[in-house]
Amino acid sequence: MNQKQNNRWLTVVAGVCIQLCSGIAYIWGVFREDLKAHLKWQDTDAMLAFSLLLAMLTFGCMFGGLIAKKFSPRVAVAAGGIVMGLGFILASFAQANCFYFVWIGYGLLGGFGSGMAYTNVIAVTQKWFPDKRGLITGIIISGLGFSGLIFTPIMSNIVNKIGALGAFTWIGVAIILISVIGSIFMVNPPQNFVPKGWTPKESKEITKKSFTPGEAFKTPQMYLVILAFMLASAAGFMLIPNAKVLAIKGGMTPANAVIGVAIVSLFNALGRLVWGRVTDKIGCKKTLMILMVAACISIFPVAFITSYWVLAIIAVVGFIYGGFLGVFPVLSADYFGTKHGGQIYGMVMFGFSAGAVIFSYTAGYFSQIGNLKIAFFIAAAAALVGLLIIAVLKPPKVKE
Repeated sequence: MNQKQNNRWLTVVAGVCIQLCSGIAYIWGVFREDLKAHLKWQDTDAMLAFSLLLAMLTFGCMFGGLIAKKFSPRVAVAAGGIVMGLGFILASFAQANCFYFVWIGYGLLGGFGSGMAYTNVIAVTQKWFPDKRGLITGIIISGLGFSGLIFTPIMSNIVNKIGALGAFTWIGVAIILISVIGSIFMVNPPQNFVPKGWTPKESKEITKKSFTPGEAFKTPQMYLVILAFMLASAAGFMLIPNAKVLAIKGGMTPANAVIGVAIVSLFNALGRLVWGRVTDKIGCKKTLMILMVAACISIFPVAFITSYWVLAIIAVVGFIYGGFLGVFPVLSADYFGTKHGGQIYGMVMFGFSAGAVIFSYTAGYFSQIGNLKIAFFIAAAAALVGLLIIAVLKPPKVKE
């Protein structure tokens, strides 16, 4: 299929639609309190469901990469949407005596299916836009963030009327339909595709080789990138899932807290767009160092302030966290190439998934014992260590 037969921007539009729909899964704060009451859960039980979803992302990403290689990205994206949607439908059958349906359906199947589609959408669009890799990655990733902005108030009203479990049924159906339709446009460009009028620039921060997953796995850079991603995610996982709860504890009404969470989602989405574009200008390494410093500094005030200022600071953290999600896919492509981008970024996503389990559970634990401030200090320290890793990071050496 040549460029005349496939407008590359249609791939971006389809990718954003898929991300917008599947992003409903990540506004966990909207569902959490209703599920806690209905299933008689503690904070740690609720956070485990969200942690499982995020933890399964990396396995879904890697499996989705294998499916795309054996069949096509179109098959991988459609299959991912079906698995994720069926997971939500299964979760809708949960009751107090079979609460684990949420862990299995929403958490395990939802995360796995989301991962199958997630990295393949990124990989396909990156191949179509080597001239705007950071911007396009930011646009695709921002779909998840804008999903929170668009659907938080809608889902809040639906949950108030029919409950979180009832909402899960409709979410599952929507994810299946949008993913299958959107997958039609997930087609790779011709081999060695170069946009008309664009000449690739030489850079010491971009490798000339497209690594296979096995080759990438043998490089020390892969492990450093995974670790840096895990540490970078700490502040986001500590704060964003708890935004609504922190706002209410700070004195806001539940209705205003929902609006505040939507604003946080807006900043999260904007961070993915803005910082993705910044990487096209100054490179991934400098961008990540700026973000690590900002993450370390911005999370401290949350431990000492209350009221509306809580959401203001969380919005800043969301803007930074969104930047990490927009920049690490570009760093993966710069260091390891785009040919096997879906599988390799799936490996990088292990850091994100590990951070989800570790830091979300940590936040849930300290919230349950009433001392969330300690969690914030841990997140700041994690960002500082991540800064040191990025400072010494260099692209893998390629033998001539």
